[in-house]
Amino acid sequence: MFHRLGQFAVRRAWWVIAAWLVAMVAIFISSPKVSSQTDEASFLPKHYESIQAAEVQARAFPAAFTPDALILFERNDGAALTDADTKAMGKLTQDLMAKKIDGVETVNPPVEKLGYSQDHKYAMGTVAIAKDKQQDPNVIVDVAKALRDDGKELAAGTDLKFQLGGSAGQALDQKESSNDTEGIITMATLLLVIVIVGIIFRSVLAGLLPILVSLIIALPTSMGLINYATKAFDLKSTAILTPILIVVVLGVGTDYFLFLAFRYRERLRAGEERKDAVVSAVGRVGEAIASAAGAVTIAFAALILSSLGMFQALGPALAIAVVVTALASVTLAPALLAVIPARGVFWPGKKWMREPSDARFTALGRVVQKRPALTAVASGGVLVALAFGALGYNGLFDMAGSSMPKEKESMVVQDKMSTAFSKGAASPSQVFLSSTDGKKLDPASFQAYADKLHGVAGVAQVFPPSPAGQNKTISDDGTTAQFTVMLKDEPASNEAIDTVTELREVAHGQAPAGTEAKVGGLSSVFKDINLAMTHDYKLVFPIAGLLILLILALQLRSVVAPWYLMASVGLGFGATLGATTLLFQKIGHETGLMFMMPILIYLFVVAIGTDYNILIIARLREEARAGRSPREAAREALRHGGPTVAAAGFILAASFATFMLAGNTFMMEFGFAMAFGIVLAAFVMAMFFTPALTALIGNKAWWPGHGGDARPGHGPAPLADAHGVPEPAGRR
Repeated sequence: MFHRLGQFAVRRAWWVIAAWLVAMVAIFISSPKVSSQTDEASFLPKHYESIQAAEVQARAFPAAFTPDALILFERNDGAALTDADTKAMGKLTQDLMAKKIDGVETVNPPVEKLGYSQDHKYAMGTVAIAKDKQQDPNVIVDVAKALRDDGKELAAGTDLKFQLGGSAGQALDQKESSNDTEGIITMATLLLVIVIVGIIFRSVLAGLLPILVSLIIALPTSMGLINYATKAFDLKSTAILTPILIVVVLGVGTDYFLFLAFRYRERLRAGEERKDAVVSAVGRVGEAIASAAGAVTIAFAALILSSLGMFQALGPALAIAVVVTALASVTLAPALLAVIPARGVFWPGKKWMREPSDARFTALGRVVQKRPALTAVASGGVLVALAFGALGYNGLFDMAGSSMPKEKESMVVQDKMSTAFSKGAASPSQVFLSSTDGKKLDPASFQAYADKLHGVAGVAQVFPPSPAGQNKTISDDGTTAQFTVMLKDEPASNEAIDTVTELREVAHGQAPAGTEAKVGGLSSVFKDINLAMTHDYKLVFPIAGLLILLILALQLRSVVAPWYLMASVGLGFGATLGATTLLFQKIGHETGLMFMMPILIYLFVVAIGTDYNILIIARLREEARAGRSPREAAREALRHGGPTVAAAGFILAASFATFMLAGNTFMMEFGFAMAFGIVLAAFVMAMFFTPALTALIGNKAWWPGHGGDARPGHGPAPLADAHGVPEPAGRR
């Protein structure tokens, strides 16, 4: 099939190139606009308690004031706030409200006592933003920018410092950080791919071709199709998609180009005509590319089963991108190679037609050939040892704080507020008590219930419902009441999440007869995200694993090899998580890693890292079918496939490492984990563990198929040596 596909791409090369260009432009220009979600609660299904609590609040208190932005006031000289400062804050908030910023409903000055820190050096004002403006992240960013700019302008000339935080301030800072991050990552990745591929092939054009195929064609096409799918299936969109998408498309696109280019050069060295060499290359590596892309696509697409909208959006989007990139790699890339003379592809290199000795990979192949048991134990031992580090993994939920630099204004506000006020003051929890029989609640029971809630360890204060005033927390029909609960710890901390667990038990168990309680707030949202992640680990991982296992079985026509390939991938996952945990928690003294890190490691290390195992195992089978013994096949697979895996793994690892330049905790953790995981997948699993196990198991690895049976014409053609290369044929 792939041989015929290669023939089509070569014979109709200009038609294939034109079709891709037209499709890319049409899809990208016509695709609908999609906005990313920044509210953590928007990613949770409705059956979780935090979402049910939000629905109760919206129904019972439609005009309830929930601060979307927080204003932190302090004196420029750091002294305690004076009565004159209080008047100035009142005037400033009035003037800010008078600006009539689109979407701003109220701007409130600090409330007496509650709005001031104990040392009176800080005061907290609040801003309410219209709910319809919060639906579009771009709009709320504009509102936050106007608030921050106008507030600072009004504070100029006074003794006060105006600082904007809260969810709106964080959205603004995240947007600015994201723009900076995307630029840094894109430029660094581009430079790495061009330089490294250029060095590998000693060519200028060879370094540019994967950029042309992946970034210029596949990426815009993928983004357009992703937007169509997001609209059509009402999927969520996440702000982290774009930078990850760039690296995934460039990474796998470069991998697949290298798979093709190395085999294309090999066939040229064997004496084939240029176009015949392209067809042969597609025919020989097309199945490996398709299988690798299939495994990655399945792994990504399996996230549609996730409970979290974030992963439901991320998984299918990346699956679409991988499919598009793989299609471009087996159609557009061969077409380009067919129309560009070989001299041009590898210019200005002069030795591309000489078969190098590949002494390093030949030596590695001999080690595996002679000592497969020792190699398997040593490489497997490294993976197992690192995997033990994963036992210390601790998940964190401070998504905003970990996704932008600490010096951003909203982060400074959060840090100061956690010190000056109660750590839970910026985002209190709520307990909604509702009648189940339609009768009005008995206000006489409120204080006793509040005392029960206050008895929960980790609760700082509980404010019973108020029947009137600005902070009215009893519904008009008297059937729902809101208890405001201040926690002792920051809302995103594990301590706060543990407190919410006990708070729910008490709120449910101590609710008066004829009522039910729902616990809401940011800490409750994080608690439910934690529950959703546990669900996903039990469902998504096994299903994706079984589907990848099936793809490997179909590709290899074997029921033996896929099992130890998946075992090596599992060890790679554990080793990557363990190494990341050791570096950041044990050595770096971080309290934990972002809660989504295991899923992301699964996405990129397990899924993309499987590419290298597939390439090596495909070459092992090819060498076995050429009549070589299992140990000889391992030697030859490393000799010929080793350079490809090493180059592809190095480039992808370096690409992921660029995330560490972003300047925030999450991107540093993500960049290291992905880069280290790819290094393990390419240089430990694919180079040593997989070929060593295959050499030990022998031809039984291909049972019940006939992968180890010699088949004339199925093995790689012998390559000419350095003194017998038929150069004229290859250079036409």
